[in-house]
Amino acid sequence: MESLKVKDYMNVRPVTFSESMSLSVALDKLLTAKQIGGPVINEYKQVIGFLSEQDMIHTLLKVGYHCQDSHTVKDCMRDDVLTVSSDDSIIELAQIMTGQKPKIYPVVDNGQLLGVITRRDVLTAISTHLGDCFKHPL
Repeated sequence: MESLKVKDYMNVRPVTFSESMSLSVALDKLLTAKQIGGPVINEYKQVIGFLSEQDMIHTLLKVGYHCQDSHTVKDCMRDDVLTVSSDDSIIELAQIMTGQKPKIYPVVDNGQLLGVITRRDVLTAISTHLGDCFKHPL
């Protein structure tokens, strides 16, 4: 199972944000994409932050109380982003994910965003492999 790679299971069309995007636009984008978060990228497709549902809830509760839409993604995003490479092992990533680490990781090669991988993607990879094992026992 060590040969399972992130690139084989990642989402190559993740929802992304720019740091200057208004929170209302980011919220619509996140809800439409039905994803739990996404990378904030610059004009060179470099990951400069991450915006999650949890980050948005925290900020939107404050913004909604005053009914103002003056905040941007930059006000809400995290800039301490953990990323993985497309050639990283799914098994190693699964071991990292067993802790309190993020549920979604941007996949970055040569400084550029290629996609994202989630816990569900990792579970899909493991399930697919286990299914093969049960069909063809050693």
